[in-house]
Amino acid sequence: MAMRLREDYRSLSGPDKAALLMMSVGEENAARLFALMDDEEIKEVSQAMANLGSVTSNLVERLFTEFAEQLSSTGSLVGNFDSTERLLLKVMSKERVDQIMEEIRGPAGRTMWDKLGNVNEQVLANYLKNEYPQTVAVVLSKIKPDHAARVLALLPEGFAMEVVMRMLRMEAVQKEVLDDVERTLRNEFMSNLARTSRRDAHELMAEIFNGLDRQTETRFLSSLEERNRDSAERIKQLMFTFEDLDKLDPGSIQTLLRAIDKDKLSVALKGASEDLRNLFFSNMSERAAKIMREDMEAMGPVRLRDVDEAQTEIVQLAKELSNQGEIVIADNKGEDELVY
Repeated sequence: MAMRLREDYRSLSGPDKAALLMMSVGEENAARLFALMDDEEIKEVSQAMANLGSVTSNLVERLFTEFAEQLSSTGSLVGNFDSTERLLLKVMSKERVDQIMEEIRGPAGRTMWDKLGNVNEQVLANYLKNEYPQTVAVVLSKIKPDHAARVLALLPEGFAMEVVMRMLRMEAVQKEVLDDVERTLRNEFMSNLARTSRRDAHELMAEIFNGLDRQTETRFLSSLEERNRDSAERIKQLMFTFEDLDKLDPGSIQTLLRAIDKDKLSVALKGASEDLRNLFFSNMSERAAKIMREDMEAMGPVRLRDVDEAQTEIVQLAKELSNQGEIVIADNKGEDELVY
């Protein structure tokens, strides 16, 4: 049976194009390209090669033209950590590659101490509690005091006091000791952290869901509840919504009020519960609250989309102020709840 001739460029899939390109660059170059792929990619391209059939020279020429155009324009190539690591391993030692990959994978920061400052205190405390108290004393003396305080609070009490005593007695740390501690942290802690620092998927989804409009968010959560109720509940617990602003203390509400665009707040409060409205009004002057109530009444019905946008903007502002330490947001687990 005669093999059909491929003439329609639109009939070529992505894997077909990759297979065609690989078959056109010669065996040696194709072998190098295969060496940079993972097993799934090799399987997919190989399958496409086997089913390609005959292709006209016009199609091959058009593919090369498209490839050259894409290569010269930004955003056309996709790279990731694994492909970068495989490529580097071909031109330099594994030790050097590990060091480079740790630099680009690990938490942001130029020096090891910068990096440690960006490591979650619980993660850092879990690692340090198995080290010598003297080592921990050196580490805590090199990171920022507020971060060191949070780490210290999470260490076992007896061990923490051992660390404190050593910090009190500690004089200038010899460069050799500092280099040794830094090397240990780099080789043991940071390389492990780089492999395990993928964010919790539920936290990531909660942030993504926070950015959805209310109707889309409700639709997604309802669908997720049908498929996996536990995941849906966990995401809901991690989400921070406009109504969660009722957890702010009066000082934080007032700080937020000073930073909010008042027109945005009027729109946002149109879709809020009466309790939350009253919380905001009670933290304004009587005159300002009266004016805002009148403005809200005068604007009449407001589109749900506009309410969602205004509420999302205010929630993002609250998060920014929280990250800067300007306000305190109690999380849904109550760990940051204020006690008077």
